[in-house]
Amino acid sequence: MKLVFEKSVPGRTGVLPGPSDVPTGINIRADLLRERSARMPELSELDVVRHFTELSRRNFGVDTNFYPLGSCTMKYNPKVNEWGSRLPGFARVHPYAPDPLAQGCLEVLGCPGRPVTEVQRSDAARRGGGGVEVDPF
Repeated sequence: MKLVFEKSVPGRTGVLPGPSDVPTGINIRADLLRERSARMPELSELDVVRHFTELSRRNFGVDTNFYPLGSCTMKYNPKVNEWGSRLPGFARVHPYAPDPLAQGCLEVLGCPGRPVTEVQRSDAARRGGGGVEVDPF
């Protein structure tokens, strides 16, 4: 796949921006200013859409690909993690919340395997529903 700069065609434009509303009188030290304008790729709007669509198809996604390494329980599952992180108790906790106000989050984050372990050690898990002893591991 070519880089977007390799697809550039001199003079080709997709969108022409309007006049800048950024004030020109900002005091920026001269040694921080560019000596010439940044080199930007010159592409049509369609070329840009095609380029980024092609990039997106190269991404690995749990809905579109199979990655057969390791145990299923060892893989990162963004859908499960996104669901959990959106729960009101997590989503609204400030990152600098004092420890006394974030004990629930700290408990879950500090010991993620404990709930699974407790379920595996329960009588119901050992019986497996049919009264048969099931190895939890």
